[in-house]
Amino acid sequence: MQTSPSHGTYFMKINGTSFRSVWVDEKDLWSIHIFDQTRLPFSLDILRLTTVQDVAHAITSMQVRGAPLIGAVAAYGLALALRTDSSDTSLEQNAAMLAATRPTAINLRWALERMLNALRPIPPENRVSAAYTEAQHICDEDAAQNEAIGRHGLKLLQDIAGKKEKGQRLNILTHCNAGWIATVDWGTALAPIYMAHDLGLNVHVWVDETRPRNQGAALTAWELGSHGVPHTVITDNAGGHIMQHGQVDIVIVGTDRVTRNGDVANKIGTYLKALAAQDNKIPFWVALPSTTIDWRIADGIRDIPIEERAASEVTHVQGRMSDGKIGSVQITPDHSPAANPAFDVTPSRLVTGLITEKGCCPATENGLITLFPDHK
Repeated sequence: MQTSPSHGTYFMKINGTSFRSVWVDEKDLWSIHIFDQTRLPFSLDILRLTTVQDVAHAITSMQVRGAPLIGAVAAYGLALALRTDSSDTSLEQNAAMLAATRPTAINLRWALERMLNALRPIPPENRVSAAYTEAQHICDEDAAQNEAIGRHGLKLLQDIAGKKEKGQRLNILTHCNAGWIATVDWGTALAPIYMAHDLGLNVHVWVDETRPRNQGAALTAWELGSHGVPHTVITDNAGGHIMQHGQVDIVIVGTDRVTRNGDVANKIGTYLKALAAQDNKIPFWVALPSTTIDWRIADGIRDIPIEERAASEVTHVQGRMSDGKIGSVQITPDHSPAANPAFDVTPSRLVTGLITEKGCCPATENGLITLFPDHK
């Protein structure tokens, strides 16, 4: 069982202390802890979750977000549920309830299916301990996968840097947040950037604000700043402009689901960045652990369910007020309706390639099967 966040060697550090994004404290074994991402970047609050209902609320309210992290937290949520009732009925019902919290990210379903497969054969009286152990394995594997993604993506950045004049800035554009706060540790799209920065490459990141919830401005900028990575926050609509003017060398984004043919579902606005990148002949890469691949579907536009979130996320903006308090302000007329699709799908033809824990490959079925031949 993972214990105190300061025990162990993790990449993520806050004020010199190592953390993961979800953990079990050795002094509080029957709960889990996460960062409240809705409070960042203005307040670093740690939430203690003690019930499966706490976990479901944390996922739906986006106190915890990021496809890999959602899966890991949901796995622990099922363990919490079994503490109250470890019967077959409880196992199935709570897994179904957690699976319904977010429809687009495939890691959630993957993690819960893995937990069910591990726990169904075990007698109910032994399930709680087994559930905690399996959830910890999911976390450990996610951290290892993301570190491997970082190593493979680092080679792409080193290749680009090697073609520049010595010391010339390497400009990377990203969309939404795919750093360690969206995973258990390291992150996906940001992992290569952290590694490049730590090796002394002169990297600079253009951070899309990522409306309507501003995960780029709030989370990616906070992460990069905490690690000392040079970055600039831009509006979502500025990406094409800076690409046209030669200020972007590569785009790297994360993803919530990838189809077997390489279509990519990611935060709304990703598709437009891919179009701009193609028009300006800029490589567009997607970083993901293999748990994000949905081998069951091939047509992302047709088959990936797109979550429609509350209109209030569009009509209101959260921020820090002049008195220092965190609040929201309305930015639309009282009676104007708002639509809020949370994700879009980028067709594989616009994706230069995929960065996985097994290496990089074209965004095609053959490319993925080359790395993961068991799915042929």
